[in-house]
Amino acid sequence: MAGNREFFYRRLHSLLGVIPVGVFLIQHLVVNHFATRGEQAFNDAAHFMESLPFRIVLELFIIFIPLYFHAIYGVYIAFTSKNNVSQYGYFRNWMFYLQRISGVITLIFVTWHVWETRIQAALGEEVNFSMMADILSNPFMVVFYIIGVVSTTFHFANGLWSFLVSWGITMSPRSQRISTYVTLAIFVALSYVGVAAILAFI
Repeated sequence: MAGNREFFYRRLHSLLGVIPVGVFLIQHLVVNHFATRGEQAFNDAAHFMESLPFRIVLELFIIFIPLYFHAIYGVYIAFTSKNNVSQYGYFRNWMFYLQRISGVITLIFVTWHVWETRIQAALGEEVNFSMMADILSNPFMVVFYIIGVVSTTFHFANGLWSFLVSWGITMSPRSQRISTYVTLAIFVALSYVGVAAILAFI
């Protein structure tokens, strides 16, 4: 019974990391990338997202509950799984190790970002270009946000590779090799979108 529950939680953890959390990550990065087109473009995109019907319900049940289940259970996995990097050093073992490290960094970053934006919005602040520009006026926060974004995009892209394997989509060595290249490309592309948005606020 305990084994079945563990299997279910790991499958749910994997699924939520891609849908809906991964989908939200991509959407969030795309909205932020509007900052590269100027202040008004970003404010219009942010206002559109703020104006969605049932936004609070959507954020709670489509974003925050799945996100924090994935994050908390992910921390449990990170601290209970055994890493073989020092003994074997194979590429996938390194990816497994970096997945756990990036997950912890991502949890810290996302929690801080939610505090600086969503919580402040709930307290009456407006989430707009000026808010992000003010946050990123501190050089330390620029570095923190870049590390956070890169860790988050890596965690998603590498987690996508694991999702494809664990759900039986990529079973053969060839399909797994192809998905490695595809997910690495996704990591590079999303990192570019995220970092470009950060620099646009400076």
